[in-house]
Amino acid sequence: MLIKRREFLKISSLATASLMVPNFLKSMTLDNALERNQKILIVLQFTGGNDGLNTIIPTKNDIYFKERSKIAIQNSLQLNDEAGINPSLSYFKELFDNGELSIMNNVGYPNPDKSHFRSMDIWQSASKSDEFLETGWLGRFLDEECYKCDHPTQALEVDDMLSLALKGENNKAFAFKDPKRLYQTSQEKYFKSLYDHHHEDETVSYLYQTLGSTINNAGYIFDKSKAKKTDQTYPNSQLGKDFKTVASLIKSDINTQVYYLSVGSFDTHVNQNERQQKLFSDINEAVKSFVADMKNNGLFNDILLMTFSEFGRRVAQNASNGTDHGTANQMFFIGGGLKKKGILNTLPDLQNLNEGDLIYTEDFRKVYATILKNWLKADSSKVLGWKNGVYDFI
Repeated sequence: MLIKRREFLKISSLATASLMVPNFLKSMTLDNALERNQKILIVLQFTGGNDGLNTIIPTKNDIYFKERSKIAIQNSLQLNDEAGINPSLSYFKELFDNGELSIMNNVGYPNPDKSHFRSMDIWQSASKSDEFLETGWLGRFLDEECYKCDHPTQALEVDDMLSLALKGENNKAFAFKDPKRLYQTSQEKYFKSLYDHHHEDETVSYLYQTLGSTINNAGYIFDKSKAKKTDQTYPNSQLGKDFKTVASLIKSDINTQVYYLSVGSFDTHVNQNERQQKLFSDINEAVKSFVADMKNNGLFNDILLMTFSEFGRRVAQNASNGTDHGTANQMFFIGGGLKKKGILNTLPDLQNLNEGDLIYTEDFRKVYATILKNWLKADSSKVLGWKNGVYDFI
């Protein structure tokens, strides 16, 4: 049976959702769940470069209000004597007061790049700014850890395309937007018929193996997503739906330890406050529902939700009531197992800038190393090549 170009493209499209295991030629048993109390990481990517200064507001800093005369946040929710949080993140304020939120300021890397694509690659691959890697930090975690795995759903991304962060050399995460839709697509007779035919061409054969993996994984994920329905009400936003999917999987006995979500765009060059307010409101309500769901099911202490954005924004507003691409930013950490709570370090120094941009003081790779070592119990030096210590907030 000759494969036609149209068939090849259809197989390739479905295969983007799959964890590609080169030697996958066997049917999958998929019967090993996570051990009880094993830690779970959820990464929430703020795509587009979130403005950190209008997220955690330096309420006593005159430079902030001077440089942002029209877009400075005047009604922030006070966190301490020096800082407030954007009022659209009111639930984050509640988490902060409960000791369930940690904030790290000034996170970045040396010689920052202001291109969305390049800076995102740097954050997702955990590379140096002059280093180009084809694997991601969580993908390399899978490479190190998945020799222990009996099935390839250790990491899942709720999206149509797999991010670089979850691509390893030998193992990759599994990307899907909706478990039911993925399953229905995988069950189409067309795809199953194609999979029944063997092709000796190496590239085509690899795609067919991947197709078989997708068909098996799709059914497994769909079954787990239905296993324990949630009574929790989630917002009808896309992020709300994504968090609901993650919650349903966490509550099942699926083996997944890492979930990856994204929301955006935060590229707020024009009328920033309106755009950021809408995005923060969506995030606030989705996280509120998710945390309530995890708490109601006794899972919150084993959950760590981490946020990041590829860069922050410049200190001064632009002429369009927005901000342009900047450098350092803050990260949020939410969970019931935090060892250190609140604001973990100093606020950005607005008197000491690099041509109008913030100067980073915390390397994001040290944050990743901390999560890998202290939360996921992995060898961070093998995954990242990072040997400069870790933090102690988890």
